[in-house]
Amino acid sequence: MSDKHKKTVSLVLGSGGARGLAHIGVIHWLEENGYQIESISGCSMGALIGGMYAAGKLDEFEAWVGDISKLDIISLLDFSWKSSGLVKGDKIINTLKQLVEEVAIEDLPIKYTAVAADILNEKEIWINSGSLFDAIRASISLPLFFTPFNYKGVNLIDGGVLNPVPIAPTFTDTTDFTLAVNLGGKIDTAKLLVKNKQDSSLSTRYFSKKITEFVTKFTESSASNIDSKWGAYDVATQAFDAMQSTIARQKLAAYPPDYFIEIARNACGTLEFNLASEMIALGYQKAEESLGRLSQEKDVE
Repeated sequence: MSDKHKKTVSLVLGSGGARGLAHIGVIHWLEENGYQIESISGCSMGALIGGMYAAGKLDEFEAWVGDISKLDIISLLDFSWKSSGLVKGDKIINTLKQLVEEVAIEDLPIKYTAVAADILNEKEIWINSGSLFDAIRASISLPLFFTPFNYKGVNLIDGGVLNPVPIAPTFTDTTDFTLAVNLGGKIDTAKLLVKNKQDSSLSTRYFSKKITEFVTKFTESSASNIDSKWGAYDVATQAFDAMQSTIARQKLAAYPPDYFIEIARNACGTLEFNLASEMIALGYQKAEESLGRLSQEKDVE
């Protein structure tokens, strides 16, 4: 199908850590079914995946993350031990720069917006110009995990704090439809039962230990008093996921996209990037479930 006959899409990619790898599956489904992505608005992991796609390097990123192991994840965590955050994020961004050369957002072939949060002034910051990597780094600054990113004199954190499914940047688009991918969907109870029977992964146990040390260092109360099943890491990530899920539902209700896809918020852990193939496949599956009928109707026209 020629480009002029393709349905055009504004793609909204939500935040959610490693669950964001499902975005890759959604993008693959859209491409394979004759849709043309002309605009991307992304938050946190959505900003990262969207940035890789906009720069034409999604295949390279997918190949890299597909080979990542639990120990590789740990090696990318450059601990800062500052009270503002546990991980500096330089290693992760430098790794991405090895996959994609430094590029300005204005030079990307499609419209791109990364959403971060200015928590001091309680407002979203839309980054749609300047360094792509600065935009990604600002947008992925998960509180407690990453240190805030200073952007033009303002300390920014993960946009998911205020808007985990950033639809508003697409309002002026002239595409055929808007598709939003929410990574904070309802808990998959079947997945939860399986997860509770499994031992924690190496990366999760290691990071949980570091979080506990971090919290103990900067608070008077001992984190060791928290039940082992609900360690500081679990409390922080599950609380943030629950918060984002609530905000996402409110945003989607107030500004409904034409179509949306939901990924259960317990589909995988925040740092389980070693589950890349499973999450990509899940994203593709959910896209087929949500948009398959639409694609069939398009073929009939």
